[in-house]
Amino acid sequence: MYFFDPMYFLIIAPALLLAFIAQMWLKSTYASAMKKPAPLSGAAAARHILDSAGLYDVSIEQIPGHLSDHYDPGAKVLRLSPDVYQSRSLGAVGIAAHEAGHAIQDAKHYAPLVLRNLAVPTASFGSGASWILLLLGMVFNFKFLMLAGIVLFGCVVVFQLINLPVEFDASARAKRVLVDLNIVPQDDMPAVRNMLYAAALTYVAATLQAVLTLLYYVMIYASRRD
Repeated sequence: MYFFDPMYFLIIAPALLLAFIAQMWLKSTYASAMKKPAPLSGAAAARHILDSAGLYDVSIEQIPGHLSDHYDPGAKVLRLSPDVYQSRSLGAVGIAAHEAGHAIQDAKHYAPLVLRNLAVPTASFGSGASWILLLLGMVFNFKFLMLAGIVLFGCVVVFQLINLPVEFDASARAKRVLVDLNIVPQDDMPAVRNMLYAAALTYVAATLQAVLTLLYYVMIYASRRD
């Protein structure tokens, strides 16, 4: 299996390098943005953005964890980590605005978000079951099991590809609304932009790794004899 195959790591090396660069950039820009003051806390900024969009029914909750921030479309809840919820910093309002952007996407039935939400169950199942089918297919030389595993992992790749425009659009909305609502002065926006660009790069790296992993699976399948 690819866990022990040097060829796998050779194939995904570009994605691993990109992920490392993205994580280092995100860590640096996040730390820098969290040190720069903002007029509102992350929670207050998110509430202002949601209310300005007419989303009074979307609640905001504080949850434990570091960078565990996310929007739950099923519960209509924006959940923020303690640092983001409480901090009056550019980093906090930037992340909060990004998550509020997902809530606005949901309210406007943004097509890629709708597709992503529909794909979540299949992608979740595929990420766990695909390698099991591939392993069984390789051990017993059942190419139909390997093909089934490839198809399932293909669903994961499709999910990752759909997720990219969702995340990019949420960041674009965040940058726009922070200025439009005077939450962040224009002169302070570079710190927010850099942090959101770094976060976006982590999604690109994850997608690239999924695509290259799928390529590896296809190569293994093609090399097997019936």
